[in-house]
Amino acid sequence: MDKALEEALKTVEPFVQFDPKDLAAERLGGLTNINYRVNSPAGDFVLRLAGEGTGEYIDRRAEEKNAQVASRAGVNAEIIFFDAKAGTMVTRYIENAITLDIDKFKDKGVLERAGRAFRRLHDSPQQFVGEFELFAQIDQYLAVLDQLNADLPDGYSNVHDNAKTVRAALSSHPLPKRPCHCDPMVENCIDDGNQVFIIDFEYAGNNDPMWDLGDLAVEGAFSPEQEHIFMSAYFGHDPDPFDVGRMVMYKAMCDLLWTLWGVVQHANKNPAEDFWAYAVERLDRCRALMAAQNFSQHLAAVTKGPHE
Repeated sequence: MDKALEEALKTVEPFVQFDPKDLAAERLGGLTNINYRVNSPAGDFVLRLAGEGTGEYIDRRAEEKNAQVASRAGVNAEIIFFDAKAGTMVTRYIENAITLDIDKFKDKGVLERAGRAFRRLHDSPQQFVGEFELFAQIDQYLAVLDQLNADLPDGYSNVHDNAKTVRAALSSHPLPKRPCHCDPMVENCIDDGNQVFIIDFEYAGNNDPMWDLGDLAVEGAFSPEQEHIFMSAYFGHDPDPFDVGRMVMYKAMCDLLWTLWGVVQHANKNPAEDFWAYAVERLDRCRALMAAQNFSQHLAAVTKGPHE
């Protein structure tokens, strides 16, 4: 058994109260953290051990508070234990639920349940701790990479410069920020057939809700039809061009941001996957979307503002 896992099972609630022989741990997925499903006499739980170097760019105290808000909103798993200093977290395992992936998101019912889940999160009466500032986050990653003396993929600077028009459009009609997940990978969505749960609030903060929709559309490789079903379930009606435009802007910007995140993982020698290839792929996709013929139309809709 891994030493970090063994130590956690001896010291972390609720496992500390049980004989280690009565606990069984199964490794789960995860790009930056180490996750286990732990079977115990008190039921099944998910144990999250923080990945190396994540404390440099993740505010664990904010994560704890935001995850609790999301739990109270009914969209996150129940939190049993959280150690902000170590980044260790235990949540109750969601029974009879499956982790979603790109193929599962092709189902209309899954898309609709996901749309309603994100609306429920964004409508939470309690705001999150912290603001997710897209371009400030980009600057933060660039500063980390400068400290690590890391190289950027070819062409990053040109794409970064081209994003200034997107920034201007998004800034022209600012909307109230809402509690947002800000990192909605498909694997962060869990479906029990009745509702979709959203987990892992490491990057959460108050943000433009269309960021979450655009980011998930990228992660899920949504077709235009999937995007329409998802957004219609979110709004309860067909989305207007301003909202669709913002969603598309954030599709491009999330790839720009996660390009840098991937380079940080590569520089930190995260062994989970080839993060340099991940970063290059993200940048290429961002560049292709911004060069698409209809991107300028969406940009114009955002610049024009919401329909009166």
